[in-house]
Amino acid sequence: MTKSEMAKQIYETAHLTGTFTLRSGQISHEYFDKYLFEANPILLKEIAQYMQYAIPRGTEVLAGLEMGGIPIATALSIIGGIPAAFVRKTAKTYGTCKLAEGVDVFGKHICIVEDVVTTGGQIIESAKELRKAGAIVGSVLCVIQRNPGAAAILAAEGLTLTAAFTADDLTAHLSKEDKQ
Repeated sequence: MTKSEMAKQIYETAHLTGTFTLRSGQISHEYFDKYLFEANPILLKEIAQYMQYAIPRGTEVLAGLEMGGIPIATALSIIGGIPAAFVRKTAKTYGTCKLAEGVDVFGKHICIVEDVVTTGGQIIESAKELRKAGAIVGSVLCVIQRNPGAAAILAAEGLTLTAAFTADDLTAHLSKEDKQ
């Protein structure tokens, strides 16, 4: 599947219209329900096969953020052979009390994996917590970058964002009338 075919498939599978409040607090009239493409094993595999080439050299752990980044990190881990960690929004208050489950992140070069990025707020928070846990965090890989300004926001926190698709990539197949 080509990148444009995959973009069209993601759009057709996950694009919703209505009124949605994003994590950032912004209101949007369109939404990409990542769980719809992440739950599709054929499409998820295609996405992971495409994204594996964007994993930065030297990455020792793929850190999937709760909850949408976890399926992407798992698929990339299987295809790329790189161990995964599953990062909670906040550390558990019981049992092991871990922030990151799975492989140990201490002293490891981490690539944060996320599904959709608008402002990167959760990525920034998680990167800070992973760094406190001893991880070396400098890169972020996402499926969809909704906001062109997200890369600059993350760069200010020492994070380099690589997106498989932008919102424009996902709508490129639409006619001008459909985009309005």
